[in-house]
Amino acid sequence: MLLAIDVGNTNTVFAVIEGNAILHRWRISTQSHRTADEYMVWLNQLMAIDGYDRNAIKGAIIATVVPPTLFNLRLLCRRYFDLEAVVVTKDLDLGIGIDLPNPQEVGADRLVNAVAAHAEYSGDLIIIDFGTATTFDVVSGDGVYRGGVIAPGINLSVDALVMASAKLPKIAVEPPPTGRAVGRSTVEAMQSGVFWGYVGLIEGLVSRIRAERGTPMRVIATGGLGVLFERHTRAIEIVDVDLTVKGLALIFERNRKEAA
Repeated sequence: MLLAIDVGNTNTVFAVIEGNAILHRWRISTQSHRTADEYMVWLNQLMAIDGYDRNAIKGAIIATVVPPTLFNLRLLCRRYFDLEAVVVTKDLDLGIGIDLPNPQEVGADRLVNAVAAHAEYSGDLIIIDFGTATTFDVVSGDGVYRGGVIAPGINLSVDALVMASAKLPKIAVEPPPTGRAVGRSTVEAMQSGVFWGYVGLIEGLVSRIRAERGTPMRVIATGGLGVLFERHTRAIEIVDVDLTVKGLALIFERNRKEAA
């Protein structure tokens, strides 16, 4: 079994994979200075609860956008699993090209999503990942990462709005109950501005990217809010909540020698 670790700015996901099957995943808040021992106490308990033997883990891969976490995650794999983890960078065999002036700037999460999307779906692609930031990444049909867009995540936008406004309440990310753009209360007005405003951002950026590329492009969404937004816009064609984990498994298979 493979242990895949995806470190985002807000949450860290641990997934257990066997072959093409994602057997289980666990989520923990990302903390830069969490120790290897702390990770293991948490992970060992959850693996035991769900019936997984840590001795069955025969490989590990890490993708992180929070560099201070890397040392202790690698130590976790060495100390408790007797494994040298593959760490996702542009220098691995990714199976895709990177057409950028500074390839090292691309976040590991964006590369992993691009690898998985190109392997799973045909043609030119736009990949939207709803995380702490919302990213739009472009992969050409011939398997080259061409760049993308980074926008504030919707929850980040809500938090900023509430923190900077003395009388505005915290709201959930959802359309107003009426479904209309014009709210009849403060909460409805906020729901409309946040939700429909974000739908406008999605549709506007997808339209602009397609126009710049001059080609039909399929839009693949991932991240927790992908399912919610897909219900309310035709800009999103496919939601694949497992895209990042699938990409980690693919990259590990291409780079097994790194873990030897």
